Amino acid sequence: MSDTKIALVTGANKGIGYEIAAGLGALGYRVGVGARDEARRESAVEKLHAAGVDAFGVPLDVTGDQSVTEAAELIERQAGHLDVLVNNAGISGPPTGPGWGQDPTLLDLDVVRTVTETNVLGVIRVTNTMLPLLRRSTSPRIVNVSSSVGSLTRQADPDIEIGPVMAAYAPSKSFLNAVTVQYARQLADTDILINAACPGLVATDFNGFFGPRTPEQGAATAIRLATLPDGGPTGSFFEDDGIIPW
Repeated sequence: MSDTKIALVTGANKGIGYEIAAGLGALGYRVGVGARDEARRESAVEKLHAAGVDAFGVPLDVTGDQSVTEAAELIERQAGHLDVLVNNAGISGPPTGPGWGQDPTLLDLDVVRTVTETNVLGVIRVTNTMLPLLRRSTSPRIVNVSSSVGSLTRQADPDIEIGPVMAAYAPSKSFLNAVTVQYARQLADTDILINAACPGLVATDFNGFFGPRTPEQGAATAIRLATLPDGGPTGSFFEDDGIIPW
């Protein structure tokens, strides 16, 4: 097995995902840029190459079994193992009215299904398919990009400003957090560390470029969790300032 560490970042063609890929690349990782759109994926790879990052494109739709299987086969051919998986791909779903809120009393169930398919089932699909490659690493790491709106503690506290009601997106991140804990329990006797990362409110096209944080700032926690030393935390939920309550 090569000494070069290999990372796969889903949804890496833009925004936070791109900056996670760039940050890992700057640390010497060879980075698979997972993305559905070919033109955007290849453009991101070219931009990373120009920045000195060893990157390669990985056609990847996290909602498709065949796409995820083919992505694993590509990484097998390219590297033979995987050291880091960052499950970054996610969607918010459309708002139910003006702004970007989602009123639960007006919510289309198909929106909930679609958001969950990407934000939760997609993570499970990708993680389970990549696990055989991760098990070949000496220090495998999995990072699930979550959000503070997935914190039930914060959502239920009237004294905390948490933003608009997001009745499809926020529960999908709570579900993702719960799944992260289950993986950590199951993998407790292995070298795999798995944690959830909150990037904060980052200005990207995901939210109409609303937010005080840059994509680079949003990527920092995920990069830190992707490069944890052996014996580091697992099954926890982090932001820049430390652990977020569930």
